[in-house]
Amino acid sequence: MALLEVKNLGISFGGLRAVNAFHLNIEKGCLYGLIGPNGAGKTTVFNLLTGVYRPDEGIILLDGENIVGKKTIEINKTGIARTFQNIRLFKELSVKDNVKAGLHNHYRYSTLEGIFRLPNYYKKEKEMDEKAMKLLSVFDLDQEADTLAANLPYGKQRKLEITRALATNPKLLLLDEPAAGMNPNETKELMETIRFVRDTFDMTILLIEHDMKLVSGICEKLTVLNFGEALCEGDASDVLHDPEVIKAYLGE
Repeated sequence: MALLEVKNLGISFGGLRAVNAFHLNIEKGCLYGLIGPNGAGKTTVFNLLTGVYRPDEGIILLDGENIVGKKTIEINKTGIARTFQNIRLFKELSVKDNVKAGLHNHYRYSTLEGIFRLPNYYKKEKEMDEKAMKLLSVFDLDQEADTLAANLPYGKQRKLEITRALATNPKLLLLDEPAAGMNPNETKELMETIRFVRDTFDMTILLIEHDMKLVSGICEKLTVLNFGEALCEGDASDVLHDPEVIKAYLGE
């Protein structure tokens, strides 16, 4: 059974059909790409998968569970985490505290325990500190744990955003244009990071990306979205040489 099954997904905004009869199947452990021209509906699909929008029709199954109608935080707890094209960190917080924000899905203490600093509060905070540092060390960010997120270089901010998403312990990680704004060296390092995340965490990854070098270098499967509909799908090498895909990108 596929980890993610999307069937007949559709949504309209003010009479405009943004996504229509969209389908997607992603097997566990796959590194999958969703590509297409600007305005094709890629980020809308991500927003549907994460509960930002509720579809007009269709179903979204994560590990066999229909998540349509769930709130974003509920979908995150079910197992989907994401990053954004424009990095969304808590920039006034430290690197470690950004990761701890993701861990709060799994480490809970009551309001009273937090206010009065009862023993369970310190226990949970210690556990989160240790877990956050372990995750940061995996991405070579542990030496900057106390640095404000805003003071990190751009490439490391991207890496921190991925680390925070992984702190929620997802089954599926959505990356929205992770290479946006990166120079070639940063993009190369990002490719290595994405492969590392998939292999180390046994993660299933779906990414939106315009950088075709990155897409062809890491994606195993692709779906091409155009005018809200799936133009073609399949093995990355086959899709990238499909005449219809070339036509959609070149606008011929």
